[in-house]
Amino acid sequence: MGNSDIQDLVKSGEGYKIEFKERFTSRIDKEICAFANSSGGRIIIGVSDSNEIAGYELTNQDSSQIHDITRNMEPSLNVDIEQKDNVAIINIPEGDNKPYSVGGKFYLRIGANSQKLSRIEIKNFFQREGIVQFDEKLNDKFDFESDFSEKAFDDFLEKAQIDKIISTKKLLKNIGILKEGKLINAGVLLFCKDISKIFPNANIACVLYQGNSKAKILDQKEFHSDLLSNYQNTMSYLKEKLNTEYVIRSERDEYLELPEDALREAILNAIGHRDYFSNSHIQINIFQNSVEIINPASYPKNITTDRLLKGSHPKNLFLFSLMQRANLVERLGTGITRMKEAMKNYKLEEPEIEYDKVWFRIIFKRPDLDKNSYQDRVLQNKVTDVTTNVTINGTLNDTQKQILEKINQNSEITYSELSDQTNKARRTIVRNMQKLKDKDIVKRVGSRKTGRWEINEDKLDQIQA
Repeated sequence: MGNSDIQDLVKSGEGYKIEFKERFTSRIDKEICAFANSSGGRIIIGVSDSNEIAGYELTNQDSSQIHDITRNMEPSLNVDIEQKDNVAIINIPEGDNKPYSVGGKFYLRIGANSQKLSRIEIKNFFQREGIVQFDEKLNDKFDFESDFSEKAFDDFLEKAQIDKIISTKKLLKNIGILKEGKLINAGVLLFCKDISKIFPNANIACVLYQGNSKAKILDQKEFHSDLLSNYQNTMSYLKEKLNTEYVIRSERDEYLELPEDALREAILNAIGHRDYFSNSHIQINIFQNSVEIINPASYPKNITTDRLLKGSHPKNLFLFSLMQRANLVERLGTGITRMKEAMKNYKLEEPEIEYDKVWFRIIFKRPDLDKNSYQDRVLQNKVTDVTTNVTINGTLNDTQKQILEKINQNSEITYSELSDQTNKARRTIVRNMQKLKDKDIVKRVGSRKTGRWEINEDKLDQIQA
């Protein structure tokens, strides 16, 4: 691997098979374990939080410590360590004897993060040990020349903030989507012009019914292009068929009867966690009193609805990681929590969630806007959001508001602590912190290790004004 290849990898960003570290520490053991339990990967040491090559040269002691970590794993594992120019690379293979543990703990690569699992969770996940998961299987039906959607790929790169400075196929290979000249199924779902040609079951069917039963269909549509387009078209269909309330204050505001954030999370949950081995598709049912979002699901017998709501039980890890890179989802297992919070903010009932070993259902109760409008429920009792003694308006997004709240509580807070306390991916924190820096709202005072964050109150006052 040459210097240009390393730069290409770094520009592609962290993901399911790539982890960046600025320097070596013994805490790297969980990443090694997680990659071994997943599909393998690379840890590149010498890359900063902002994806800049800072450089790092492994010492003999560092290399010895890495080998000690892998020898002491249960079972032991062999890794390849190489120094390329000014970065160090640890190449971790997919383990042949899963599950692996380190220090008695089990880790799995989920999106761009390494997550600790209990032994029963990891045993359940690898119940078919040795069999490649659906989203990582090579696809023989996909024809790159006729089926690949350049538009879908460009949309993905834009959302993932990846510069297209190398060829499409090389970039796909770096991301882990193209292997042996073929796309894996996750890539087919994301970048196929017409997904029904390859996977007839991967479409999303939307139906509007009269009343509260399926007796009469008023309208229906089926979406079967690439994954991102299917998601966007489904959201557009819901917004078209659901009621919108118009509130005139200083200007006219529009409020969908159900929170868009909750609907979005439910659709993405269905796409990312559905059972793609099933012949059934995702179904969106719109009734007079409710909206149902249903996807085929199949989990081990001991996984109940209650367990699904309390923990992460991923079905398509690599697909999820790509959705995470495109900023469609945050952390695995947090979508349902965000749905509930969105409904709570709308002063509506929490969604009903059902799992019957075949289907996973999320049911949103529609409000009667004649009796219980958004204005009556929310706007008349709206509480001003106060952060650092000023009201922050729509100039800042929710993540940036949370960051400022946490900095106000602890000016020495780290990126990792912000990630844990806000329940956001580390790269999301880094990206939003950079935006706050660019707006001159936050600056770093002192060194990276011993410094602190400082909020520019005057700049916040200007934003408020």
